[in-house]
Amino acid sequence: MSSLFDPLKLRGLTLRNRIVMPPMCQYRCENDGLPTAWHLVHYGARAVGGTGLLIVEATGVLPEGRISPADCGLWNDAQVEAFKPITAFIKENGAAAGIQLAHAGRKAATKPSREGDGPLEANDPRNWKIVAPSALPFAPNFQTPRAMTISEIEVVVEAFAAATRRAIKAGFNLIEIHSAHGYLLHEFLSPLTNKREDEFGGSLENRMRFPLAVARAVRAATPVETPVIVRVSATDWAEGGWDLPQTIAYAKELKALGIDLIDVSTGGLLPDAKIPVAPNYQVSFAKAVRKELQMPVATVGLITDAKQAQEIVERDEVDAVGIGRALLADPHWPLRAAHELGTTIEWPQPYLRGRWR
Repeated sequence: MSSLFDPLKLRGLTLRNRIVMPPMCQYRCENDGLPTAWHLVHYGARAVGGTGLLIVEATGVLPEGRISPADCGLWNDAQVEAFKPITAFIKENGAAAGIQLAHAGRKAATKPSREGDGPLEANDPRNWKIVAPSALPFAPNFQTPRAMTISEIEVVVEAFAAATRRAIKAGFNLIEIHSAHGYLLHEFLSPLTNKREDEFGGSLENRMRFPLAVARAVRAATPVETPVIVRVSATDWAEGGWDLPQTIAYAKELKALGIDLIDVSTGGLLPDAKIPVAPNYQVSFAKAVRKELQMPVATVGLITDAKQAQEIVERDEVDAVGIGRALLADPHWPLRAAHELGTTIEWPQPYLRGRWR
């Protein structure tokens, strides 16, 4: 049996294998943050294909926290009802249903990918005013955000908690907090985007204050048997920015709050960061966090080959691997990987006639 297909237990949830589909925005919501048939087919296909954990794309805890107008949301009960058939199908087919709760901060109010890159036009009726820790735009052509007030920070903390409660009602059995890729929580963490002079800026302790408040609120709103994980960017890939030692300090605080796994990625804060993208380029960051904290971690980043993924897990560097682009290309990547690794895993009964021999 390949160790890539060993189960992984997080609190009361046991994943059938170590293969995770990380959150990847689909930009397919058509009305007020409601998921559609696209989402049912997209996530359902990967559950049927053998993935252990599916983490639904970045889902706004507030309307103004979405990346684009075509993003999912969990700020009202209609969205809960729309997610229920999706989570039910995922779990009926053996996978775990996770969701990434997010606020986009200064990277909000952008065009859905099918309309091109960049921010919404100023006169676009779908546009909205955005907020961030400090009044610094993501790029010269992006809207300049307004620095959040302390009361607005408190509103967002409660919005994460409320979205968590809705996620549980919708049937999700794992919650991921998005604290990476240059979105709001990451913006507070990094000294490059957080220039505040109050208790939420300056020292590392102050910059962590808001993200840790969110983690505390989400953990408190989640049933004890349900795992909560946090996605982090372990480095900004920029001088003077967020880095691995700060990530480890942050992860220690998250562990103390009852967070169950750190999902380690990198980058996303700056549009011009020079990132040395290559297979396994983020594994060393996850390995360092795991070694220092002795807690489960996941890694991601150009992991496309079955033997590559197997070796990462076998070397005991991480506990789970995120397969992104490869799962977009092939919903049945886990079934194919098991075949390539000589491992026998359960196939969906209707597909048995097509099973590789």
